[in-house]
Amino acid sequence: MRPENQSSVSEFLLLGLPIRPEKQAMFFTLLLGMYLTTLLGNLLIILLIRLDSRLHTPMYFFLSHLALTDVSFSSVTVPKMLMNMQTQHLSISYPECISQMCFYILFGCIDNLLLGVMAYDRYVAICHPLHYTTIMRKELCVLLVAGSWILSCGSALLHTLLLAQLSFCADNTIPHFFCSLPDLLKLSCSNTSLNELVIFISGAVVVILPLSGILLSYGRIGASILKVPSTKGIYKALSTCGSHLSVVSLFYGTIVALYFFPSSSNSNEKDMIASLMYTVVTPMLNPFIYSLRNRDMKSALGILFRSDIPFSK
Repeated sequence: MRPENQSSVSEFLLLGLPIRPEKQAMFFTLLLGMYLTTLLGNLLIILLIRLDSRLHTPMYFFLSHLALTDVSFSSVTVPKMLMNMQTQHLSISYPECISQMCFYILFGCIDNLLLGVMAYDRYVAICHPLHYTTIMRKELCVLLVAGSWILSCGSALLHTLLLAQLSFCADNTIPHFFCSLPDLLKLSCSNTSLNELVIFISGAVVVILPLSGILLSYGRIGASILKVPSTKGIYKALSTCGSHLSVVSLFYGTIVALYFFPSSSNSNEKDMIASLMYTVVTPMLNPFIYSLRNRDMKSALGILFRSDIPFSK
């Protein structure tokens, strides 16, 4: 790397959430409780799917990966944020900051792609029930998950490598609770046009593509139900897709609510609210949504706590 491309900044300052000092303890306790709930809830889902043979289906295979991604996504930013709130030590080293940004992009992309994959799974289950096991065979499921990881890794590494070529000058203050890519680009004194172009292209692939897949899948599901409208058909569709549709609505509803409706909040506050939703609220709620709305999960949970019926290995 040429000397002029090397960063002159050894650390950044994370300003964190705009919380008054007298309310820091309350928000710290609240966010810590939400983070621990996220860990316990998602790890419990992974455990149930691993132990109960009835949950060894494509839908739960994808759900286990979504739960793992949610735990990882939340763990990238929340522990550092909580530590900063507790110690008031706001600095983060340059390598740690770049690594945090890389993993945030990685798990955020996987989350998006898995939601799209799960929508396709629900489409096949409802519109082609007789061919479901043939279409959603194990090899295809593994390929879809592996493809999500490969695309996400490629996107995260590309952003990281491009960012590493930029120079950072005097200003090292990030008005956020983690190292976000847009904030880092604003601090750079190099030309960021290539970085912005890659953000646009990769965003189209890992956000627009799965969202389009979700809309297309549920459009087909809706059309299939309307062809033969019946109370039984509607109930079956809701029981099959209800949990996934709730998670999708929560995930993408945040974007719509924050960025398509005007408010008095500035862009930095909007970004922090959206990031909190993605990294804290949504990962915490997902286990409740899939457990409370899913008969198989509730049954497996009951068996686990009763421990009177052996799980398959």
